[in-house]
Amino acid sequence: MLTFPSDIAIAQSAAIQPIKAIAAKLNIEEDLVEFYGKYKAKLPLSLISEKKIKQHHLILMTAITPTPAGEGKTTMSIGLADGLNSLGRNAMAALREPSLGPVFGMKGGAAGGGYAQVIPMDEINLHFTGDFVAVERANNLLSALIDNQLQHKNLLHLDARTVTWKRVMDMNDRALRNIIVGLGGANNGVPRQDGFNITPASEIMAILCLAKDFADLKKRLANIYVGSTYDGQPVFARDLKAVGAMAVLLKEAIKPNLVQTLEGTPALLHGGPFASIAHGSNSIIATKMALSLSDYVVTEAGFAADLGAEKFFNITCMAGGLKPSAVVLVATIRALRHHGGLNKEAIKFPSIAAVLQGLPNLGKHIENILKYGIQPVVAINAFPADSDEEMQAVVEYCAKLGVKAIVSNAFAEGGKGSVDLANEVVRTIEEQPARFQPLYSWNTPMEEKILRIATEMYGAVGVEYSVKAKQTLKQIKTLGFDHMPVCMAKTPKSLSDDEKMLSRPENFVINIREFEIASGAGFIIPILGEIMRMPGLPAHPAAEQMDIDDDGNITGLS
Repeated sequence: MLTFPSDIAIAQSAAIQPIKAIAAKLNIEEDLVEFYGKYKAKLPLSLISEKKIKQHHLILMTAITPTPAGEGKTTMSIGLADGLNSLGRNAMAALREPSLGPVFGMKGGAAGGGYAQVIPMDEINLHFTGDFVAVERANNLLSALIDNQLQHKNLLHLDARTVTWKRVMDMNDRALRNIIVGLGGANNGVPRQDGFNITPASEIMAILCLAKDFADLKKRLANIYVGSTYDGQPVFARDLKAVGAMAVLLKEAIKPNLVQTLEGTPALLHGGPFASIAHGSNSIIATKMALSLSDYVVTEAGFAADLGAEKFFNITCMAGGLKPSAVVLVATIRALRHHGGLNKEAIKFPSIAAVLQGLPNLGKHIENILKYGIQPVVAINAFPADSDEEMQAVVEYCAKLGVKAIVSNAFAEGGKGSVDLANEVVRTIEEQPARFQPLYSWNTPMEEKILRIATEMYGAVGVEYSVKAKQTLKQIKTLGFDHMPVCMAKTPKSLSDDEKMLSRPENFVINIREFEIASGAGFIIPILGEIMRMPGLPAHPAAEQMDIDDDGNITGLS
């Protein structure tokens, strides 16, 4: 079996170019480039051109329901951008920034893999340009102002029992999900129940990623709902006079970050909401900037098409006025074996029977993409243990559904391994142009929007609401927020809200435990089943394998 160096070893040995050379490829004047060291930079919003955006092509990378290790969407996105450039097409990537939670938790780094990575990989995975810190600080400043209001006379008459705003931290720490603040006497605040979400789940992160410009950012910050007065009137961030200071903290974070792939393809990394507990795509600003600078832009939406792609189409595209030209649906033989019922050890070995059992999961995601008026291309993310028989089964299955499946070797070969995929994507754009349409209108009643997602995207037969969810739903309508889109918080491990239901489950009901209101971001969050907005670490977190030597060389980051 072929073996490869670790991701970080490949990244550390790469011939990285100065970032000013990457900016020059995009015809950006050096005076406009804000350097963060030699290999990273921020770019001004003035580079966005609405006229150019309409002339260029946006390609979404999504996937089938993944295994815990993921399906390689970032690797495929980077490989496709490199592959398009190798064909002489002017392409770049627009991707999310990694969160420290997964980096030190189960998945490790999120800068691609093998020979399809963005670099400097270690810096991208660890703090990067400080955007996550800015989001965290802006979020927690609002938390401090809320508790300060309760402490000093409470002129807003804010009822502490109704405060929904939580603190955030960019780390998986289940012990912080539910806490009590204000203990230790009168000088330490008003005691109340609180909790932490992970930073990618912060509404500030969503606002950063959905804002069109700085004015829109401030407008959205002002509209953050934090709780109610004793007589039931809503209290917003603007009432706490928090907006100006929060915007100050986000002054630099709103600017996209320019880096490069191993092959020197420009890439913008900006924002990092998860798709399971947030809306799951990079910023509208970065996507529009990339579309202003190149003919083809490859972006990704987190997890599978029932989560990231659904939210990308119904929230991000509608908020930003974006119209995708193509969708690539990533599948791995490993995941198909998983959905065929094999355990985590057995999925490492060929099993045509398991693949055939798992194919309906792929079929459902193909069906989902077609509902948006877009013909998907399936990318088989190849691994050495995949058999020819298994891959042929996938190709034939897709062909019966009228969809082309292409084997991609981006991990092992970078852009060269993605040329076939790049050719097929270009052909699809030119010969089968997308006729994008959202799944629902934002003005559709809230229950109908939820039912539509549950039945058409997940395959459920219905939706059930807890007593708490029903109460909050009434409040949402009273506040006039029912015209907002829906951002489902659901397990990424199944099409259902039960992670144990694999492949394409049938005859199941979606259970809504509670709602969170994200009026600043402009969406409502139904929380399904047992999903948590503050993840926990696994029994053996990736952090245990990491180290750094006396010369500053990092190991174990993958």
